[in-house]
Amino acid sequence: MPKLFIQLKYYNVMNFPVVIVNFKAYENSYGKKAIELSREFERISLNSGVEVIIAVPDTMIYRIANEVSLPVYAQSVDSVGHGAKTGQTIIEMIKEAGARGFLINHSEKKERFENLINLINSSKIEGLESIICVDSYEAILLASLLNPTAVLIEPPELIGTGIAVSKAKPEVIERAVKEANKVNYDKVIAGAGITSGEDVYNALRLGAKGVGVASAVMKAKKPGEALMELIMGVKKYIEGR
Repeated sequence: MPKLFIQLKYYNVMNFPVVIVNFKAYENSYGKKAIELSREFERISLNSGVEVIIAVPDTMIYRIANEVSLPVYAQSVDSVGHGAKTGQTIIEMIKEAGARGFLINHSEKKERFENLINLINSSKIEGLESIICVDSYEAILLASLLNPTAVLIEPPELIGTGIAVSKAKPEVIERAVKEANKVNYDKVIAGAGITSGEDVYNALRLGAKGVGVASAVMKAKKPGEALMELIMGVKKYIEGR
């Protein structure tokens, strides 16, 4: 049975509120299009002062990390070490490629809890940021106990629908924040269906420290404008505090 925690001097450097854009595997998620998008997202982030994190395919980590100053994340990583592990990506690989962190346990690529423990421990050893994805507030408490850089809650039934969790199920965000607070953890990010600045503003007002998006930006006719719309929601929240 793995130990739950590794006691290390470890700093989370993510700047909240944050917007996380998951490139997934769309047609503009790799190659020249992905690099151009990353540069545009970088300009938007720098001009707005809002941190934008991009989670890119493994094949693009090195190329994009060498093109932009944005934090580049892997979309997942395998809970294995060095050795005969054909087709698997280990944490040392993404770090060497230039990733600052990684997503794990997305609803499209679920992990066993034991693997989450191992990966979060490894992230602290390697000095990488980590975001654990969960699909319900019931899973928030265990994820928070691992003390990742953030926990991203995304009800899977709303992913890609354009129906924002902050509008359709605001109680999910509120309950997730309350569950995390039980263990003095406050780095909860909300995702699923978020498409507008108002969706972002409402998520932050409900207690989230940022939002995670994918199709709302990556499938937009003008992804840069779609991202800017979301960032306006962050700015509105910051100005109203």
